[in-house]
Amino acid sequence: MPQVKLGDDSSPFGRELRRLRTRRGLSLQKLAELVNYTRGYIGKVETGDKPPTAELARRCDDVLEAGGKLVALSTSMGLPRLAQLPAAAATFVGREDHLHQLDVAMVGEEPGAPWIVAVDGPPGVGKTALALRLAHQVKERFPDGQMYVDLHGYSPDAQPSRPDVVLEEFLVALGTSASAIPSGTGQRAALFRSLLAGSRILLVLDNAHDSRQIEQLLPGAPGCGVIVTSRRRLSGLQMRQDQRMTLGPLSEEESIALLRTVIGKERADDEPEGTAGLARRCGYLPLALRIAAERVATHPHHSVDELAEELGAEEERLDILSTEDSIAVRTVFSWSYRDLSGEAARMFRLCGLHRGPHLSVNAAAALTGVTTTQARRLLDRLVSVHLLQGIGAERYRCHDLLRVYAAERAHDEEPQAEQNLAVKRVLHWYLHTAYAANHTLSPQRFDPPIEPSQFSLPLLEFADYDEALAWLEDEMANLIAATRLALEFGEDAIAWKIPVGCWNYVFLRKRWTAWISAHELGLAGARRIGDKFGESWTLNNVAHGFRELRRFKDAREHLEQALEIRKEIDDLVGLAWTVTALGFVECDVHRYSSAVSRFTEALRIREDVQREHGDDEAITVANWHGQGIARASLGDSYRELGRFDEALTELHEALRIFRDIHDRHGEGYTLVKLGDTFARMSRPQDALTSFEEALTTRREIGDRWGEAETQHSRGRVLLATGDPVAAREAWRHALAIFTELDDPRAEDVRQLLTSTPRTAG
Repeated sequence: MPQVKLGDDSSPFGRELRRLRTRRGLSLQKLAELVNYTRGYIGKVETGDKPPTAELARRCDDVLEAGGKLVALSTSMGLPRLAQLPAAAATFVGREDHLHQLDVAMVGEEPGAPWIVAVDGPPGVGKTALALRLAHQVKERFPDGQMYVDLHGYSPDAQPSRPDVVLEEFLVALGTSASAIPSGTGQRAALFRSLLAGSRILLVLDNAHDSRQIEQLLPGAPGCGVIVTSRRRLSGLQMRQDQRMTLGPLSEEESIALLRTVIGKERADDEPEGTAGLARRCGYLPLALRIAAERVATHPHHSVDELAEELGAEEERLDILSTEDSIAVRTVFSWSYRDLSGEAARMFRLCGLHRGPHLSVNAAAALTGVTTTQARRLLDRLVSVHLLQGIGAERYRCHDLLRVYAAERAHDEEPQAEQNLAVKRVLHWYLHTAYAANHTLSPQRFDPPIEPSQFSLPLLEFADYDEALAWLEDEMANLIAATRLALEFGEDAIAWKIPVGCWNYVFLRKRWTAWISAHELGLAGARRIGDKFGESWTLNNVAHGFRELRRFKDAREHLEQALEIRKEIDDLVGLAWTVTALGFVECDVHRYSSAVSRFTEALRIREDVQREHGDDEAITVANWHGQGIARASLGDSYRELGRFDEALTELHEALRIFRDIHDRHGEGYTLVKLGDTFARMSRPQDALTSFEEALTTRREIGDRWGEAETQHSRGRVLLATGDPVAAREAWRHALAIFTELDDPRAEDVRQLLTSTPRTAG
């Protein structure tokens, strides 16, 4: 009997899959049964004849208890080079001894461990500035790139970043398909470590709350570097003493040098005693020094000594609260704040009510009830005195300590009614702008209605899909924070409407972990005011997040709750969507016959909606759109059951509906499904014709994501017809767009390009 030659030509994934399978004593047939794939397909994956799909890798990883290694091998066909470091402070001075000690510690001697340094110290002492200066100094030692995250360990809203959310962002940045990201924090951490194995990446974990927050974020292999900052000593980290540093204030010489960079060498040298006194009054803390120096620079006709004495008087006046913040920092804040005009001071203290990580000009205008021109002028005034930081694109950031101080000023100086009004204005702005952006992304989808705002707001208009998408990308963290703010201030209706109204974006981007959290906040709001309509919508949307995370049991439970509520309140439109979603879950678990029943039921409900609301044009169009989705999904289910004639009937009917209501998005969506069905029926020319029509439609409406999806499917058929050159060209187009949109499907296309020959044979 001839010997079978194994392993020489298989991929790293295939070799590892075979090793783990044989170690567990599983035959190909048994593994195929456990992961619900065919024996022949898995065999071809093991020999390298077929690339693994993200879903196969995830299932095999779970069954074989690979701890994320198989997923990592399936997704890491070369990690993208990341460059996430923010710029180092332009006015950074001193700290040479500290930088030298940390630089030496980053050379790493411990075998099998990453090179870690940790900087702790009180707020305002310059930990982040030092960490970023060090990171830029040593980054050339880490040729595979740098990753950065602000962990918000001491954010004013007491919401440190969750490790599972941070890991999701890291994995997406490293090119992992969203569908391949496991749901558990430990599994995500294992996958993260697997992806970084053998690479040399520098990781900056800024503003950590404690050791527990970061223990899952650390790479496990040597060659990577980690810089951590925190207000407290991270005793839970296993480190040498020289890898830890408690940062104190600057020396007097360093403090004077910092002041000289801002107020000018000549002025500082002319008044050495006043400059030294100012440094002393600031407690030699960099944050206080920069703010105080800017105030001195803006008063050129006053002596430095006179201003330093004024600061001393302010220190005596200030009522010190029970706080860990230093008296020097708080005194300088108060000193600079009292020097602001009434308008600028009001802008500053109302900024303390904002919970997001950054603030746009338009949001600030809504918050304060002024025009965007006035808001821009006031924000730039705050930047000029270092009470805010400009971060580009008309966006601003506030240091955590300054935000706490601003919120205190708002609490003490603004009547509660004015605080409530400011919060309500900015929440209305986020709600209505988010709805406008999401409607631009997918105008055919049904959104729960919102009432016109009672305020005159600087709402944005979005010219196209890309503009709306870019705004949502920039504002998503603020929208989630706005949901929390709405719940805090008792704006419970807005608390559920913001996450529900952003559905089109999250459906596209699939950042489910954070979005499930926002919807759960919205669910609390809807339940607090007894809003059954809002409760059912949030339940429905949370379920879709669970589907994407492969938590099918949770998805089904939430959908069944939504189903009961929608029946109770007689919400036929919502009921149709929930039944359709239950059909999606049946497809997820490969119960296609049950899926057919669900989609058929959804179509029957759609008929009832039409009878009851036939005179409402908006609901009619939305209902036809929902019917098109149900029919297209029904066609998908029929295809998976091998009932191709019925699949074509439903898909053609869906296509007719979308064309009748001029829904070009739905038309392109269905044409791709038709092409996939023709491909399964061995009708490649019909499949390619459908894909060409889909490309034309999606390009005409500017649907970049849809264009990429079409090219992805089209390339498979081109390869099957013996034209690998054209297939690779189609995939290159898809890869360019998916990469541009930061869509995780980019990695799937990279795998196809890697595994496909450039020419036939």
